[in-house]
Amino acid sequence: MKTLAPSILAADMLNLGKEIEKIEASDSKYVHIDVMDGMFVPNISFGVPIISSVRKKTNLVLDVHAMIVEPDRYIDEFIKCGADIITFHFEALDHNRILNAIEKIHKANKKVGISIKPNTPASEIYKYIELLDMVLVMTVEPGFGGQSFMYDMMEKVTSIREYANKLGKNVDIQVDGGINDQTIKIANDAGANIFVLGTAFFKSEKLLKIEDLLNNEK
Repeated sequence: MKTLAPSILAADMLNLGKEIEKIEASDSKYVHIDVMDGMFVPNISFGVPIISSVRKKTNLVLDVHAMIVEPDRYIDEFIKCGADIITFHFEALDHNRILNAIEKIHKANKKVGISIKPNTPASEIYKYIELLDMVLVMTVEPGFGGQSFMYDMMEKVTSIREYANKLGKNVDIQVDGGINDQTIKIANDAGANIFVLGTAFFKSEKLLKIEDLLNNEK
């Protein structure tokens, strides 16, 4: 499955209900929710109350990206407030805590993803691939919206896709950061299938849809 995952970090928070309706109208399957604590990344964003509010508004998949220290401490809260996918950073936990977090999320019948920062080699998560539903490759430094797409991250996407294919594992690969009508095609060609759009989605004068973006030759 290929889909957009619009990030509400770039939405108009005073009109969040309308922004969620825009995501639904775009045929996107996911709502991407960035949780930042001001420590793992230098910015602060949403927490459990926002996730709960979005859950009441939509039946779309809530894709929670935890950019926080010790994300495993909040798994129960994310589950209770309606998260469908919980993605945490490889850099935030040691090996045993990563394994425990994956197990805990799956026991709750939720999907689990691991995200890697630009400086983290793709090979660091190979040992977890068979346990994951999704890998998130950051295509900017995490923490702020509106950054430029890092083209050299596409080597990671391709590497992860090829490794997963060798294992016969159908894992989703998500890209987040600087995705727009041009870079989405590059990420798609590299092997990604879930595309996080922020500013490009919510500031667009027209409603963006995955099929139009991937097929647009302009």
